[in-house]
Amino acid sequence: MSEKLQKILANAGLGSRREIEKWIAAGRVSVNGSIASLGDRATVNDTIRVDGNIITLKSAEEIYTRVLAYHKPLDEVSTAKDPQGRATVFDRLPKTRFGRWISIGRLDINTTGLLLFTNNGELAHRLMHPSYQVERNYAVRVFGEVTSDMLKNLKSGVLIDGELCHFDSIMDKGGEGSNHWYEVSLAEGKNREVRKLWQSQGVEVSRLIRVKYGPVELPHNLNRGSWVDLSENSIKDLANLVKLQVTPRKERPKAAKSHKKKFQWKKK
Repeated sequence: MSEKLQKILANAGLGSRREIEKWIAAGRVSVNGSIASLGDRATVNDTIRVDGNIITLKSAEEIYTRVLAYHKPLDEVSTAKDPQGRATVFDRLPKTRFGRWISIGRLDINTTGLLLFTNNGELAHRLMHPSYQVERNYAVRVFGEVTSDMLKNLKSGVLIDGELCHFDSIMDKGGEGSNHWYEVSLAEGKNREVRKLWQSQGVEVSRLIRVKYGPVELPHNLNRGSWVDLSENSIKDLANLVKLQVTPRKERPKAAKSHKKKFQWKKK
């Protein structure tokens, strides 16, 4: 049975349907040797190439959605390859049976914590899209005096790079002296938004850890540099959040091992 080309490639884990539509429009996709056009249909038996590379396709019965929770350490960049040769968040991930790993959002090199990966391009696209307002939670240690007026500003909104930004919630997690912990949440996560919001109030972020993405929390027993497959129920919870039906993998493989320390709330 034939399906739209962008759906076939999205199911293969290459990206979201919208992203693949742009590839087709740019002439990057061919079917059986002919450059594809928007609206073209194909089957898994056709020879489909992207940028000249043949794509290995699976039948609908073989396709499943897999989501990894990864505990990002410091000094890893959130790109597949780095021109400077630095370690990336993709280096420790397991191989996929089809498609590729897609990062659901990013964390900058100095931010640690929860980073999700999936082989389902449409799921990744929706979880990152601002229209779905998926909440992200961060543990933040700030250096400097924080007043009640500052906290009000951070919740009501301040201009960052010409846009009004704010935290949806701020919870005091304690601390001593000039170092204090807060847990904050926001629904979009623009580039370095958490750091820039605090900097707008004259205080510096000395440590930043993502502890939750949507309904998925950073597992307490997941060491830095380690990953674990999400359960079927957790994957379905993520998909339901963005109104998408998925078929999770039935069998959960073992997580990779690491001996690095896990994150715990600290007062200092």
